[in-house]
Amino acid sequence: MVNDKLRRHIAWEAARLMYEREESEYYRAKLKAAQRLQRGGVKPADLPSNAEVREQIDAFARLMEGEQRIAKLQEMRLEALRLMRILRRFRPRLIGSVMTGHVRAGSDIDLHVFSDSLEAVCAALEAEGVLYDVQRKRVQKQGEERVYTHIQIEERFPFELTIYAADQAHYVFKSSITGKAIERASIAELEQFLTREYPDLNLEQEMAAVENRVDRFQVYEALLLPLENVKQNPKYHPEGDALYHSLQVFDQARDELAYDEEFLLAALLHDVGKAIDPRDHVLAGLEALTGFITERTAWLIRFHMQAHQIHDGTLGARARRRLQQSPDYEELLLLGECDRAGRQQGVEAPELDEAIEYLRNLARECG
Repeated sequence: MVNDKLRRHIAWEAARLMYEREESEYYRAKLKAAQRLQRGGVKPADLPSNAEVREQIDAFARLMEGEQRIAKLQEMRLEALRLMRILRRFRPRLIGSVMTGHVRAGSDIDLHVFSDSLEAVCAALEAEGVLYDVQRKRVQKQGEERVYTHIQIEERFPFELTIYAADQAHYVFKSSITGKAIERASIAELEQFLTREYPDLNLEQEMAAVENRVDRFQVYEALLLPLENVKQNPKYHPEGDALYHSLQVFDQARDELAYDEEFLLAALLHDVGKAIDPRDHVLAGLEALTGFITERTAWLIRFHMQAHQIHDGTLGARARRRLQQSPDYEELLLLGECDRAGRQQGVEAPELDEAIEYLRNLARECG
């Protein structure tokens, strides 16, 4: 038998692996942790339970995320209620970490949805302008292979909807962690829960704000898509359309400052105005982005053309000195370099949805 101290160490290391997304399954995380900590190996019966590992994951989340985790949990529960109301006729149930409170960086909002028609669920989402992706996964459970249908939604927080037959709405699903019936809530139960959990919350007022909130990443995508039809002067842009160029610039910027969201947004969005008013694409782009980017991102976009003049030595000394007073001057020069490097024919560049997903994930993880 392993001693209690080693058992706790295995639980802690397994929790770290799962918190940092190196492993997604409890059993694999525990085995890898045991191999790292105990050279001779550990019997499966001596490994910590899933519940013990989850307790340590919660400790990691409290340590790493602090008070932000509490505020994030409330926001995720409100977002869950918003989508559940959209899917009301499919009797949705909130389950998982958002229900139990065990959220951590990267957690998604898990819903069970009950319908004999996947198309009906998708139609309800499309009617509200919700973008989604359908996935089917084969899973081995209790020696039996099952196929699960999931709907993945990337919004302010990620959702995973699992579709079950309509007659399973009252089926008792059991937790893989505790073996007991999972905690879940219907729309009415979640509304009551939120009222009890957050007594100072004006639920309907908050829900109105949630429902009216614009997803800034969808705004970015909507402004970028028309660039595919903007053909540029081949003398300066031999690579072709403005979207391909923007994605190249983003890729160059990601190689330089992979975790600077404001800089990466400036790289991706610097030319969106070309599809609005090519005569003054900088001003047109900034007007369209008002309220959806920070002052720093706006400053980088506003002066990205001057960065080229600095590189060419054609910008006046006074204008250059004004720019040099900004703490973001070096990043402006770097943006200019990325802009120039993003003009290559035939090179690989990320797809637009990949770039948006990268930035969305960066925003979630780094705030």
